[in-house]
Amino acid sequence: MKKIAFHLNCLVHGGAERVVSNLANKFAEEGYDVYVTVEWIDKDEFRLDPRVHHVNVGLKPEDEKKGRWVKFGLRIKYLREFLKEVQPDVLCAFMHRPNFRALTAALGLRVPVIISIRNNPEPFYSGRTDKFQIRWLFPHAAGCVYQTAEQREFFKPYLQENSRVIMNPVNRKYIELPDPDYEHQERCVVQSSRLVDFKNQEMLLRAFAKVHAVHPDWSLKIYGPDSEDGTKEKLEEIIRANQAKDWMQLMGGTDRLEELIPKAAIYTLPSNYEGMPNALMEAMAMGMPCISTDCPAGAPRVLIQDGVNGLLIPVGDEAAMTAAILKLIENPELRRSLGQEARKIREIAGTDEIYHQWKDYLEEVIREREGKKT
Repeated sequence: MKKIAFHLNCLVHGGAERVVSNLANKFAEEGYDVYVTVEWIDKDEFRLDPRVHHVNVGLKPEDEKKGRWVKFGLRIKYLREFLKEVQPDVLCAFMHRPNFRALTAALGLRVPVIISIRNNPEPFYSGRTDKFQIRWLFPHAAGCVYQTAEQREFFKPYLQENSRVIMNPVNRKYIELPDPDYEHQERCVVQSSRLVDFKNQEMLLRAFAKVHAVHPDWSLKIYGPDSEDGTKEKLEEIIRANQAKDWMQLMGGTDRLEELIPKAAIYTLPSNYEGMPNALMEAMAMGMPCISTDCPAGAPRVLIQDGVNGLLIPVGDEAAMTAAILKLIENPELRRSLGQEARKIREIAGTDEIYHQWKDYLEEVIREREGKKT
């Protein structure tokens, strides 16, 4: 039985965490011995199949008072100890720091590491330290999974030919839903994500305040947990300033999005940047008419053909968001046609389809590793 290990910071609700949980569960279902290694374990996490080994390789309680560089070294040490003990056939790292951590921990070991870029790389990989680590560590990677071709372009000349572009899988529970009841949806615009600055929910609230002035019978609901970066407080202030607590609401996190999102009439994604936005893909799979910013690293324009299966607007453009919402409110038939076309994402982004792309790539890397052994 082949051993596949994943490494990331945690499994608390987020885009990369959702992908890892979906992939880990599917690989376990298909008979692989699967490990998910994390820096910490939290109560609010995606569920793993009981067959998946959930391993904490993070700092121990007695480590917390130690210095920054000591803790950095211990994180590498604990992950390296796991790799030596378990000897996985491949290690897949997700996100910025886990990518560097995995490559460092595996140096000198016979464990191939595949890293994965899960966001717009510009804010995360442009610093002096990041560029040094890219030059030093990326040549040691067995490969890389990008979400968009734009991400791969950023890292030239590293990890080009030995890489793959694979979009995120959409959970089966969203794909198997019936079409929304377009005739009886609530007069509601909806968005779902963490309350965090780069999601730019502030712009959405300001835009919707203008929408509400024209259509006072419509409301806005945002589902998602607080990231505790101050965004929630800023959003609450906008709601107070507009006396909008009855028609602009922060609903908090929920695991019932498949029930709640289709009750609304319009879905929005106002982000400044994204990797491959799971929330947008899920909304499309549920048949929602979607409005998204055309944000880097290019995923929304990969997913949405403007005017066919959704609407694209410029990043940060409050007026364009207002106009797009008004357009859909005032054109129910357009909402229906966009939503029905959006559902076709199920044909290319189902868990099984994406799993097989990952499986083929990982098996190729494992075969190359076994060939080097002989």
